[in-house]
Amino acid sequence: MLAVVGAAVLLAALWREHGTEVTLPALTGPFAVGRTTYAWVNDAQTDDLAPPPGGKREVLAWIWYPSAGSPAAAPAGYLPAPWRVALARSSGVLMSQFLTRDLRMVHAHSSLDPDISEERHSYPVVMMRAGGGALTTDFTTLAEDLSSHGYVVVGFDAPYRTVVVVLPDGRVILRPPAANPEDLSPAGQTSLINKLLPMWNGDTKFVVDRLDRLNAADPSGRFTGRLDMGRLGMFGHSFGGATALQFCHDNSRCKAGIDIDGAPYGSVVKEVLTQPFLFLLSDHGDLSAPDARAVFGDIGAIYDRLPNGRLLLTIRGANHFSFSDQMLVKSRYLIGLLQLFQGGLDGRRGLAITTAYVHTFFDVYLKNAPANRLDNLRQAFPEVQVVPR
Repeated sequence: MLAVVGAAVLLAALWREHGTEVTLPALTGPFAVGRTTYAWVNDAQTDDLAPPPGGKREVLAWIWYPSAGSPAAAPAGYLPAPWRVALARSSGVLMSQFLTRDLRMVHAHSSLDPDISEERHSYPVVMMRAGGGALTTDFTTLAEDLSSHGYVVVGFDAPYRTVVVVLPDGRVILRPPAANPEDLSPAGQTSLINKLLPMWNGDTKFVVDRLDRLNAADPSGRFTGRLDMGRLGMFGHSFGGATALQFCHDNSRCKAGIDIDGAPYGSVVKEVLTQPFLFLLSDHGDLSAPDARAVFGDIGAIYDRLPNGRLLLTIRGANHFSFSDQMLVKSRYLIGLLQLFQGGLDGRRGLAITTAYVHTFFDVYLKNAPANRLDNLRQAFPEVQVVPR
């Protein structure tokens, strides 16, 4: 009876928390931020994960950009209603109704489809890639903050690779279990990752090509001539970080990149990477586990061959999700359990550290800001430690 009563009390507390409001961290840059979306079909590539053979690859691009800050612009919801419904159905009742905040009550800082700011003629472009099956919007805090510092930030979700995608024509596409590495044996994970990385890399290149076309002639007129594609960077979390590494290795157009807590894969592990790169990692303890040693060995191999402009940092107390909105959007009870086993850094503190390093690194290597700004950040964030080589 005590167990039943305890479970009922816990569910009641979770349900009450589910309906409370939460606001993402305030912007630290001078620009207001707009958000818009584009759906693009890659007619040159078939999707090997799609059930109908021969189907073309598709992406749903989310673009955050410095806006004119019109008070008449409607706020952009954290996640559009059709996406909320689809995500809830795919996640199940316990996760969506009890262990996650009501996403209608999560308040971001973007407005929907405003004009781009006229303060500058054009803005550097930074690609952003979420990890695994995560949604791009799970990193809204990072995207909005970077955009507030004068960047166009472009993330995208891909059917059959992202956990769920809702396309403008109403199609809801779930990631099949066979495309989820977490559902597979270690050998199966390696095989799938080796298949997925070229697809993620190809999707990124396709989106960059479409941005070139937008810059040349955006049908809406918003981005025509406003994207500085000569100052292109990329960052990603987890497998998105691995994608950033491989994309920058393969594409000289990438001028700087950041891997946020991602294990490297692909040819970049054994070959030279020439662009400035930041590795921003969670707290992996004493690295006694063989898997952790192997990952740090691969990161070290890349880092040791990098030219000027390299940083290898870890955040004391951070866990794998300290870099995303999940630390604020999930139930504090679930987060407390995660922190008990994987690191106790406060969620907002982790996001503050990450946003500061992301925009400062790109300021230095895409905008020619003084490099000592990165050194100065360690005074504000003593949790950040240089990993010795």
